[in-house]
This record gives sequence, structure tokens and C-alpha cells, in this order.
Amino acid sequence: MKELYQALVRLFLILKERTHMALFHPIDEKDVTRAIVGSFMRQFDEYAESDVIIVGGGPSGLIAGKELASKGIKTLIVERNNYIGGGFWIGGYLMNKVTFRAPAQEVLDELGVPYESPQEGLFVADGPHACSKLIAAACDAGVKFANMTIFEDVVLREENRVAGVVINWTPIQSLPREITCVDPVAIECKVVIDSTGHDACVLRKLEERGLAKTVGFGAMWVERSEDLLVEHTGEFMPGLVVTGMAVSTAYGLPRMGPTFGGMLLSGKRAAEVVLEMFPEKIAAS
Repeated sequence: MKELYQALVRLFLILKERTHMALFHPIDEKDVTRAIVGSFMRQFDEYAESDVIIVGGGPSGLIAGKELASKGIKTLIVERNNYIGGGFWIGGYLMNKVTFRAPAQEVLDELGVPYESPQEGLFVADGPHACSKLIAAACDAGVKFANMTIFEDVVLREENRVAGVVINWTPIQSLPREITCVDPVAIECKVVIDSTGHDACVLRKLEERGLAKTVGFGAMWVERSEDLLVEHTGEFMPGLVVTGMAVSTAYGLPRMGPTFGGMLLSGKRAAEVVLEMFPEKIAAS
């Protein structure tokens, strides 16, 4: 088989040399540029109004987005980095093994992520494998992304209901002030999910405005933290749901360290809470 493959390659190269046949279809630079700009702007225009905007593309945001999009909820994830996945790529101390406590391994089974069990109730998986599978599952479900996009502020409506987010390009914040007079834009939705980890960016912005009060996360206590995290995941104020480590910051819960089951189950819980706000779509599905 290897010899046949090599012979076919040699034959192809000979034919190519004789006929000057190009391997790839002829496309000009302007065509590439138009394809990028056109596709991006069509999507941006469509998702200027979404059902749900998730701020933060870490594990809790991704699993929430996957669950929502799979039920027909128009979902956009805003992520400040160029990559999606947050800290899910690596575990503690820059080692790329991630841990889960039962029953969170059931999510790994859903995603098709292999794992090992060093002791009863504890599971270990490769971070890159788990993270890439979760990203792919979110994409396959229909989630769209605005990466390299920084959250700046919230959109508010009557009675301080959260109704969207104000965003800008991430690199803007790294440039000198005198050359960054670039106004942000706003996108609207029915529900915002704060999935920005310990930073709790959406909550902090509301706190700056005197509309919310956060406690700050507590010291590490793995055994208690994950149960409390899932228990407190939910609607923090009208139009705003908190998930993942943002929940710990909101309510002063213990941090959990490099174990990810709580974040996955918190994301699932956040999706359940949001789905209750869209009874008509659930009925249609």
C-alpha cells in the first residue's frame, strides 16, 4: 500500500510538471479578504440580537452554551482571548491533566473524553482533549463566538434588567490612551450569563454602578466548594445568570482549585435556569 501511494504521488508530480496543473483552485487575495469580511459581518449582524449572551468561554460557559444551543436558543459567547476554553486546557501548576469528581465524569462520557480513575470517585483526563471536545460540542450545537472581544459594560432596561453587553476589541485596552479613542458597540439579548471566572466581570461592573454586591471567593475547600457552586448557580438579578467561579465570587464560596466537575455541572445548571425563561422555544422543540 505504501509503495502504491508513493507511485501515485510520483505520477501526480510528473503530470503536474508536464501540464503545469495547480493543486489548489485559483483564488485571488481580494477573494479571501471578501470571504472573511462578508462571513464575519453577516454573523455579527445576526447576533447583534441574541437570545443569550455568555460572557466568558471557559468550561462553564461552554457547557451552558452547548446545552442552550442544542435546544434552539440563539447563543453567542463573548471571549476576551483569541482562544476558547479558559483554564480548561491545563490543570494545576501548568500540568495539562484535569480532574473531576463523580458524578461529573458523566459529562466526559457525553463528550466522548477518555479518562482514568486513580481512586474511587476521582477521574483524570487530558486537558487538551477534554477542552477541544467541549469546544467542538458547543460549535456543533450551534453556539457562535466573538473572541478577542472584551466586555466593557452592560445594557440596562427598566428596573435595571440586564438586556445586553457593551463590547470592544480586546487589543484596544492594551494601547496608549491617546490612540485608543475607539467607542465600543452594544449587542442585545434576553439573558446574559456571567461565566468570567473569579473575575466576575459582569457582576463587578454592576457593583461599580451600585446595582450589585459581591462578596469575593473564599479559601480553597474542594470537598465543599463544588456542591455549593452548583447549588448557588442561578439568576443573580433580572436578566443576569451567574455560573462557574463567578458564583463563588458573588456569594463568597470556597474556591475549588484545579478540579473541573463543579464548573461543568454549574454550566448545566445555568442552562436549566435559562431554559425556564424560554418556555415557548422549549415547547416548540
